[in-house]
Amino acid sequence: MAQGRSRSRWDGTDALRGGREVLVVGAYFADLVFRGLAGPVRPGTEVFAEAVDLLPGGAFTPAMAMHRLGHDVVWATDFGTDLFSAQVLAAVRAEGLDETGFRHHPGPLRSVTVALSSPGDRAMVSYQDRVDARPLAALLREYRPAVLILPQLQYGEEVLAALRVARQLGTEVFMDCQDMPGTLETPLVREVLAEVDVFAPNADEALRLTATGTVDDALSVLSGLVRTVVVKRGGEGACAVRDGKRYDVAAVPVDVVDTTGAGDCFDAGFVHAHLEGRELPDCLVAAVACGAVATTGPGSSRAPDAAGLREWLARVPHH
Repeated sequence: MAQGRSRSRWDGTDALRGGREVLVVGAYFADLVFRGLAGPVRPGTEVFAEAVDLLPGGAFTPAMAMHRLGHDVVWATDFGTDLFSAQVLAAVRAEGLDETGFRHHPGPLRSVTVALSSPGDRAMVSYQDRVDARPLAALLREYRPAVLILPQLQYGEEVLAALRVARQLGTEVFMDCQDMPGTLETPLVREVLAEVDVFAPNADEALRLTATGTVDDALSVLSGLVRTVVVKRGGEGACAVRDGKRYDVAAVPVDVVDTTGAGDCFDAGFVHAHLEGRELPDCLVAAVACGAVATTGPGSSRAPDAAGLREWLARVPHH
């Protein structure tokens, strides 16, 4: 049995709180996405793409996707005076996102990813200027959210203390992995995961994190730490385990344009369904549908609104 949180709305119990609905904490990225590559990219070679897009990404994606789905979202992030900050800020304003969680810096603060996208997957190269992060515990106390979305694996003493503040406030924590460094043998990773309500790596991340060879084995290990574990499996759909019970949902057949941002949209679909009071299997279906929609356009540009998601739910194979 996983240790840590014992009661939350993830198991049907409403938490008492008084603040914002969703807090997303994470850096913006500007994604330069090359699509339709003529072949694999190897050192010493040049490959041409059929299309290129400069799109907002990083933590913009779950914040935007939750906003489109109709939720009250505050996104805590930082911007500078550079081209990439300006590009993402323009997208923020076009979407009508709340800007109260933003810090603006007087110099460049570049966060950029080059994504080489193929129908099955993508490879990425990223660069990020460093900035001192705001303490997570302070953000939680300021906004008192119902749900905290952390788009990547975070760990350490400060993170652990902040997640214990989240528990005190009645805030539920949804954490993705995002191929960040660290395994279960890294100090404090296990302790942090024990404070998380839902952990949602993709299959490759789950295998690396647990040093196992199969998704089944990874689920077994992670479900001993986190009460609800969700694993994204791309073209094979997704699976989840809660309290020893497993749920599987098949993928939605789509013509894939770009997988960049699909995992973040998957996360948004899951949290959206949860906030609507749905049970875990329905949250998983909504997540798969939302992630599938996102792959039908470049980046996260096709992330659906609530009405669009309802239409796509009918396309999820019977479960």
